[in-house]
Order: sequence, then C-alpha cells, then structure tokens
Amino acid sequence: MNVLIKSCVVPVEQLKSNIDEGQLKLKKIERIDSHKDIIGQERAMKALEFGVSIKRKGYNIFVTGLTGTGRNTYSYEIAKEYAKNRNKPNDWCYVFNFKKPENPKAIKLLPGEGSILKKKVENIIEKLKVDIPKAVSSREYDDRKNVIYHQYKKKSEDVINELNDLAEGYGFIFKQTDKGLVSIPLIDGKPVKESELDNLSEEEIDELRENSSELSMEAMTLIKKLRGLEEQLSNRIKQLKEKIAFDVIDFYINPLIDEFEENKDVEQFLTELEDDVIKNIEEFLHEEEDEDTLQKLLAKKKASDDFFIRYEVNLFIDNSDKSGSPVVRESNPNYYNLLGKIEYLNERGILKTDHTRIKPGTIHEANGGFLIVQAKDILQSQYSWDGLKRALTTGETKIENINKGSVVAETIKPEAIPIDLKVLIIGDYYTYQLLYVYDEEFKKLFKIRADFDIEMDKNEENISKIVSFITHKCKEEGLKEFDKTAIARILEYSSRLASDQRKLTSKFNEIVEIIYEADAWAETEDKKIVTFESVERAIREKNYRNNKYEEKLQEMFSDGTILIDTSGSKVGEINGLAVMDSGQYSFGRPNKITTSTFVGKDGIINIEREVEQSGSIHDKGVLILCGYLGERYAKNKPLSLTASITFEQSYDGIDGDSASSTELYSLLSSLSEVPINQAIAVTGSVNQKGMIQPIGGANEKIEGYFRVCKEKGLTGDQGVIIPHQNVVNLMLDDEIIEAVKEGKFTIYAVKTIDEGIEILTGVPSGKKDEKGNYPVGSINYLVQNKLDRYANINKDFE
Repeated sequence: MNVLIKSCVVPVEQLKSNIDEGQLKLKKIERIDSHKDIIGQERAMKALEFGVSIKRKGYNIFVTGLTGTGRNTYSYEIAKEYAKNRNKPNDWCYVFNFKKPENPKAIKLLPGEGSILKKKVENIIEKLKVDIPKAVSSREYDDRKNVIYHQYKKKSEDVINELNDLAEGYGFIFKQTDKGLVSIPLIDGKPVKESELDNLSEEEIDELRENSSELSMEAMTLIKKLRGLEEQLSNRIKQLKEKIAFDVIDFYINPLIDEFEENKDVEQFLTELEDDVIKNIEEFLHEEEDEDTLQKLLAKKKASDDFFIRYEVNLFIDNSDKSGSPVVRESNPNYYNLLGKIEYLNERGILKTDHTRIKPGTIHEANGGFLIVQAKDILQSQYSWDGLKRALTTGETKIENINKGSVVAETIKPEAIPIDLKVLIIGDYYTYQLLYVYDEEFKKLFKIRADFDIEMDKNEENISKIVSFITHKCKEEGLKEFDKTAIARILEYSSRLASDQRKLTSKFNEIVEIIYEADAWAETEDKKIVTFESVERAIREKNYRNNKYEEKLQEMFSDGTILIDTSGSKVGEINGLAVMDSGQYSFGRPNKITTSTFVGKDGIINIEREVEQSGSIHDKGVLILCGYLGERYAKNKPLSLTASITFEQSYDGIDGDSASSTELYSLLSSLSEVPINQAIAVTGSVNQKGMIQPIGGANEKIEGYFRVCKEKGLTGDQGVIIPHQNVVNLMLDDEIIEAVKEGKFTIYAVKTIDEGIEILTGVPSGKKDEKGNYPVGSINYLVQNKLDRYANINKDFE
C-alpha cells in the first residue's frame, strides 16, 4: 500500500464516537421541568418564549420542525407555563335583542358571572310564571278591578239612558245583550218580540226601517262614546294588570340589576326584559283549558315554550372553572369546530333557530389565551384558514354558517365578539415557506417562527440533560432503572440517529421508543435493571422488524439475481452506493455502475435521464462530469466524446448527486482502459474542479456494502471510499469496526478525484509538469491520449 493510499485510510478510532461510561453522572431527580429543561432547542425555545410573551397584533407563532423533535409537546407546555400566570378571561353570553330580534346581543361578564346571570334570570322567569297569575287573581286586584267596572258601568248606563231618550222619539229602545248593544222597536210602548214582527204589514216594516236608519245616524256619536268607554275599561284593566305585574317584576329584577350595576350591558338587558314581560303580560296568565283537546294543549304549550326562549341566557363561554388563561389544542379545526356555528331546528323541512342555538368554536374557548393547531389540519379547510385569518386581522369573530343546504325560515346574525388570542400553528419548514411566499396575510399575522432542530451539540451539558431525561422518564413511566452501560448505548444510538459524532439527535420520540422497548426486553429476560445488552437487543429487534426488504435484496445479491462483484478488476465498472428508505428503517444498497466510451460528439449520455428515471439533482451531477473533463482535458482541443453511463439493474427512480464521483471514476477507467478494483465501493459528490463533496447516509451505505461482502466472503481487500468530510458522520456498527480492526475491511476518505482513482486502480493519477504534460502511464496521461485520439478521429471524419 503506497503512502497516498495509507494516508486515506480512516483509523479505527474515527469510525465511531464512544461514550465513556465512567464520566456519566447518574442523578436521582424528583422531577424535570418540561419547559426549562428542554434539551437542545435553545433557539426554538427563545422564539416561543418571546412569541407568547409579546402582546402585539400579528405576533402569532408558526412552529416548524420534524415530527419527533418535541415541537408539539414543548409548544403546549410553554403556552401552559405562560397561561397559568395570566388572568382568567371573561365569560360571554348571548341574549335576545328585544329591539332587533335578528341580532342577538353579546354580553361580556367577569369570570363566573355568566352562570350566575343565566341561573338567576331562569329563576326569575319561573317565579314570574307563578307570581304574576297569583297577583292578578289576588283580592287586591279584584277589588281594584271592581272599582273600575263600577265606574265604567255608571258611565255606560248614563250613555245608554241618553240613547234610550233619543231612541224613544223614533219608537225604539236600546238593550245590552250577549251580542252587544242592540236597538229594539216599540209598539204601544213595549218592545216588540221577533215573532210579532212577522204580523206587521209592509208599510209598518218600512216605517220601522226608516226610523231605525234615522236613529242610527242620530245615535252615532253616543255609540262611539260608549265604545270609547269600553276601550277605556279594557285599557284600565290592562294597566291594572301591568301595575300589579310591575310590582312583582320589580321585586325580582331590581336586586339583580343592583348586583350587576357595574355592567351596563347586563343592566340594559334586564331593563328591556322587564319592559318586555310587562308588554307581554298575557303570556304569563293561565287561560281556561277545560274544553281544549290534547292536541290544542300541546300546541299551546309549544307556542308558550317558543315565546319564553326569548328570556333565556345563552352561556356562550363559561370560564368559572379556569385557573389562568386557556390553552386549547384543536385536533379537528374544521370551520364549525374552529369558528362556532348557529344550530337549526328542522320543522317539516324548514330550519328555525334562536339565540340559544349559537354554539362556540375553539377560537372562542381559547379567547384570552392560546390556540394550538396543526398546519396540515387547518390548511385542508379553506374556510377554516380564511376564517382564522379574518378573525386575527379584525380582532373579532362573527358566527355565521356556510352551506346550509335547506330552506331557512328564521336566521340570525349574532353580534361579533372581540378576541384577544395567540395562535400557535405547528407544521414543517416547507409549509411555512409556501405560506410565507404565497399568502400575503400570513407574514403579517405570524411574525414569529420557532424552528425546532433535529440535532444538538454533543457536549457535557446536553449529555447530562439526556441522562436526566432518561432517569425522569423511567420514574414517570414506572420503568426499570437504566445503568451506565445502558445509558451510554442510548447516547451512542442518539449520535447514530444524528449521523454525526459531534451531535446528538433531538428526535426524542425515537429515543423514548428504545427506552420503552429496552425495559420490555429486560422484563422478558427477568432483569432487575436495564443494561447495555437490553438496549442493544431493543435496537437490533427494532431493525429486524423493519428490514425485510433489505434481507430480500441480500438474498438477491447472494444468488446472483442482482449482479455485483466484490473482487477482481474491471474496466468501466464500479460499485456505487445508494440509500433505500422503507419508513422506519433505512439501509444501503450497492449498485453496479457501468460506462461505455467511444468516438462521437454527444458528450455524456445519462441513460437514466433518457428514460426519465432520474431526478434533476442526479442529472446535474452527471452534467458536472462534462465540466470536469473539459476543464482538465479539453483546453486546447474540442471534447470529442460520446459516453453512456447507467445504473445496472435499477428500475426505480434515481436522484441525488452522491454517485457523481463514482460515475466519474467509471468514466476515467473506461477512457484510460485501466481496470477498477471491484472490491471497493464508492460514494461521494464531485464538483467541476474534481473536489470531493460530502453526502448523506454514509453509515447506511458502508454497512449495506459490508453485508454484501460478508455474504460473498470477506477477503481483506474490500472497503468503501467516502468523502473526507463524512468521517465525522461515522457511527458504524461494532461488527464493521471489528472487521476493520482485523484487516478484513477498510474505509478510505478522499478529498479529490485523483486520490480516489489511485485507490481504485493502483495507478498514479498524475500531475501536469511545467510543460502541461501528464506523467507517462498515469491515469490522466492515458485519458488525455484517448480524448486526443477521439478528437483527431472526429477531425478526420469532418
């Protein structure tokens, strides 16, 4: 192994970052403050704290981050933390609008006063239903009514006497009957009976008719006077009822007005209620029902119930049992759940409603506090999203229905309620960017972004916090105690999830899963404490549950269904590495990449692109190869080349540029006709200057190729080339580390294409001398000669 190759070998100690168990300090803790001890999310927490504390319009919060980083839990916890130190929000009631019934009034009350007002108004109405009829049937009422009747009777008798004096001159007399006041003819000074009228002659009948007509004309003034007396009697009786009722109503209403004297809206409502009761006093009086049928009684009862609804208080929002301001999480923020609705009663296909059927949404329940919703949920309903923005913009919320779909006999427009609300929307970065760019109102309403990271620094402070987290979780959930070896393994697993030796993952849901499962395996093995072995088994078993597809691929590599060489050398062929993701499990899959080069001017043909199986990033990586070849080999001559590159036996879409260096190595091998060592697989991106760039999934790619090599037999020559920047990302499985120690497998880290091609071919890459020529026999020399020959051939053909 030459000096260059040796310098590229990654030492065993750099293949994984181990945790020193001796430095772990296990604390006995009673509790962890879920807000103050949030681990590794300082930036997000500062943004959340500022967002929930600032009391300015538009400073709502959009929380971004991946699932599992604690964004939901922490957002809820910090909102609760701030909410408990705030005042209770007000109660809200909807009441009947006696002046404009179609516009129910909204009344704001102090916390707890809403239920008091509702109950006391209900009690008053029920008492009035009993006491008003009692008062109207009392002896005092009868006595005063009799006085009025006597006064009327005397005056009406005087008028009737005047009428009779007038009627006597026309041969008539007036008498009071069931049908009212009627005139009766006189014959010989005596009233004529109906039977006697038949005995009169036509002349006598005509005379009576003429006299009756004249009498009617003359008596019109006195009859009007009599009717006026009747109307006066009716009004006096009604006034008497109202006076009696007013005293009863005043007895109940005045104390309630005094109780709410600071609230002018309540005072106005009670005053208008009192006036309405007096105006509709007859509704409170019992009528004779002896002869009514059951159907009539039921109809009367329903009509009565419908009438008395006007006096009900709709306790819209009741905050009597709250401590601090509310924190509401709406899991289904459709239009009505979020913004409230007006319910309708269906009567024979006709919809009817009233103020008692106005129902709140979570925006009202959270008023004065915090509302938390998921972005994906609220954005699925355009009406909900627009309604929320409208409420936040105007500072008030109007309750109105959409898509009624039936004939509406009665509709109402409730008075709007002002809102003082902080909204937290939880989503991902992509959704945030879309809204920020395409929704002009969004950036005005959600000025705070709290971004939860997926990783944190692997320092002493964060390690200590995770140790405390594990200890607290065990105590909180009643799990077995974890010893130092178990916690050290969890910390290693955390770095593996972060794919960085210097980092720990912030996706605590995955850590918690391993804690639960390790405890379960310890219970199965009848262990009193959880050790390294239990955690290791939990990780292995979790992988096993999800790696069926990987095992199926391994079988195809073993039986030769998928062609892959792990030994020997071939021209224009190389093993590339890709990552497959099956949901909870990701793994590496080796791919054979082949290149064919020949005379032409088409440049590099990406077969995947030609058949529309490659993504734009992969296409970009292939095009970069043309830039590299032109920069290095075609400064004095045109690049005359046709090359086709493909991933063999790949039938799915391909994207990413992590195979661009691999494709370039294969291309250089084909042009130089120097074979590539098939025992070494490659991953890494490359730029036009030949510099190797980092990629993702380094651990999975290395482990995927190692398993194939192990299945086919480890020879000691096998290994993987990775970008030198990815060394810090290595958190490899112990089995691979052991193989490296034993010299059965090697990890190389390279900075340039020249370094990589020397490792793959064993031939120096070659550097230009002062005259611009490459050393004879070097890779670059052979490639340059081949391209010059192609250029001359193309020139001869032209």
